[in-house]
Order: sequence, then C-alpha cells, then structure tokens
Amino acid sequence: MKNGTPTVFVVDDDDAVRSSLRLLFKSYGLDAVMHASADEFLASYDISRPGCLVLDVRMPGLSGPELQQRLNALGATIPIVFITGHGDVPMAVEAMQAGAFDFLQKPFRDDDLLARVQRALARDASQRAQLAARRDTRERVATLTPRERDVLDLVVVGKANKVIAADLGLSQRTVEIHRARVMEKMDAASLAQLVRMVLDLEQNQPR
Repeated sequence: MKNGTPTVFVVDDDDAVRSSLRLLFKSYGLDAVMHASADEFLASYDISRPGCLVLDVRMPGLSGPELQQRLNALGATIPIVFITGHGDVPMAVEAMQAGAFDFLQKPFRDDDLLARVQRALARDASQRAQLAARRDTRERVATLTPRERDVLDLVVVGKANKVIAADLGLSQRTVEIHRARVMEKMDAASLAQLVRMVLDLEQNQPR
C-alpha cells in the first residue's frame, strides 16, 4: 500500500463490524486498515499517512473519545467519524466539540457512512495541501535577506515604496529592487497573493 494513498482506518472491537466495513470499503475501491482496539491503532499509526478514522465510541480499554484526545495531543489532524450506539450520542456530541469530523448513529446505512468517509478524506486532503503550502511559504521566507524581510513586512501592511524607503532610510529604487526580489523568492504572482501567503502563515503559526 503506497504511503500517499488515502487510507480509511477503522477502530472497533466488534469482529463482525470490522469484517463488514472491510468488505464495504473494498467494494468501493478504498484502502482500509482494521484495528480491534485504540492501543493497536496507536502502535502502528503514522501521522504523515493521509486518510480518515472511523472510530467506535465505546470500547474496552481506551474509548473512542480517549483515543481522540491522544491524537489531539500528538498534533494529528486526521478527520474522525465516530460510530455510536443510541446511548452514546452525548459522548459523540462532546467529541464533535473536541474536533471530530462527524458521527453516525447505529444502525446506519452503508451509503451514509460512505458519504461521511468521502467528505472526511476530502477534508484531510485539503488540510494536508494547506499545511504543505504553509511549509513552502515558511521555507521561502527563510531564504530572504534581513533587508528583504524588512521590505516584506512593510509591503504586507500596505505601505507604498516611497514610505518604505523613508522608513528604512533607503532610496525608492533600492526598495523597488528588494521588492522585486521578494516577489521572485516568494514565487508570488501578485501583491494580493503575497499578502495572502504571509497572513495565512502568521495566523497559523504553531502554538
């Protein structure tokens, strides 16, 4: 199985449920990996592997919400679809508040689960693309000289070249050269794109 292929991870202590879900996902051409417990899943989980998690709420050992807490602590962004019995709905709602993607009450229709899984996989792909873009932006910012970084910071807050030149004690022509180099190094096609890239990076700095 290729590492870049999205995988549906299923964690459920019920053998029959795992067997039926394995067949269901296989019939729709989805790669699926089954685990009988949260601990078994954690022992082999690779945070870099794309996919989503179909997770039972109530299990022996670590419960579904407890596994979710462990994953949150690891910084994992894998979308979680909880499957829950009627009495576990309040727990599932709490899990949604903690960042779960969706939940589905048993008994459920195969089509309902598949629809949620497809949306969860799309969310994961989108999140990973955003993270990759931010990583690329961060690496590009790191290639700027200190003076280019000064110019970038002032351009992003909307200052004109003339004002930047006065602020930094440079000629306007020198600012124009620095600005052009910043645009080139950041691979920004327009000022608007440059501003979006930098603001997105600042708003999503690791805490």
